[in-house]
Amino acid sequence: MSTPDTPESTRKQPARPATYAEAGVSIEAGNALVRAIAPLVRATRRPGADAEIGGFGGIFDPKAAGYADPLLVAATDGVGTKLKLAIDTNRHGSIGQDLVAMCVNDLIVQGAEPLFFLDYFATGKLETGVAETVVAGIARACTEAGCALIGGETAEMPGMYAAGDYDLAGFAVGAVERDRLLTGDRVVDGNLLLGLASSGAHSNGYSLLRRLAEGADLMAPAPFDPSRPLIEALLQPTRLYVKPLLPLLKAGRIHALAHVTGGGLLENVPRVLPEGCRAVIDAASWPLPPLFQWLQERGAMEPAELARTFNCGIGMVLAVAPHEAEAVTATLAEAGETVFAIGHVTAGPKGCEVRGGAGLWGQAGGWTASHDV
Repeated sequence: MSTPDTPESTRKQPARPATYAEAGVSIEAGNALVRAIAPLVRATRRPGADAEIGGFGGIFDPKAAGYADPLLVAATDGVGTKLKLAIDTNRHGSIGQDLVAMCVNDLIVQGAEPLFFLDYFATGKLETGVAETVVAGIARACTEAGCALIGGETAEMPGMYAAGDYDLAGFAVGAVERDRLLTGDRVVDGNLLLGLASSGAHSNGYSLLRRLAEGADLMAPAPFDPSRPLIEALLQPTRLYVKPLLPLLKAGRIHALAHVTGGGLLENVPRVLPEGCRAVIDAASWPLPPLFQWLQERGAMEPAELARTFNCGIGMVLAVAPHEAEAVTATLAEAGETVFAIGHVTAGPKGCEVRGGAGLWGQAGGWTASHDV
């Protein structure tokens, strides 16, 4: 039996036309953010990029940047659960530098100059003040690293994130002349290892760090540094190593670089060693920063766990020829870096070992932490 069509007059009609804003997405807020950050983006201009936003894609001209036969190197990263600390304490000003540094520091280890950067900011409800603060930090860091911020994406996704939460990702592309690509193939037995001081925990190990900091008053003076709140020490932004290292790389004076990120010293240094080379690091050659001493004590951490979770005060490791070590150290010191002679490369199974004596890293006796590839 057929059923007659429902009369037009009896069909259920929506009370009012549905809008995207009612679903939780504000196109106006997104447009306002673009207008607010446009001057920040424009300030990152460099040869090869006009740093204007609003198109569907960003354009970069390597030839205008001065490259003859470049290889492009790309990196992407986030800032891990350090972001949770920033959100929970409403401190968003430095997290953008963490994002940029984690990407561009990975480019420099292959000899590449960072050329441009894009960011991805995702949240449940766009709060333009927070987003603008984050992007301002990204733009400042891009300027310091010499790369252009040529675009990004702001995603407002109701129901995907808790109120106030957001996530970040960064994407960086760099260039290196083909004959200057850093692969680690120049590393040999007898090379010396130099360590550049980190600014803090950078952006790794924060799932453990946050657990170790539980119960501590984040707004009170840091137990290891009464001059500032604990949260400020925990959120100290990742150091940018690009500008101090680029001249040395272009001069061919560095054999290899290792960015000390997740995996710490033990797992990152071997990544740039050829087969048959082993890194031997002396923990007595630099002071374990008070932050890491505090973390070690709160967690009763063993040296091996400390050395494969945190950077332990060394954010970048350089392998150099012995006759270059003194001059390279002096050049980096003039550029504002704190440099330590932390060890050497020897013949042996590919890997890394960190050695310490009694009293170092909270241990009563001598110790060796090692990782073989």
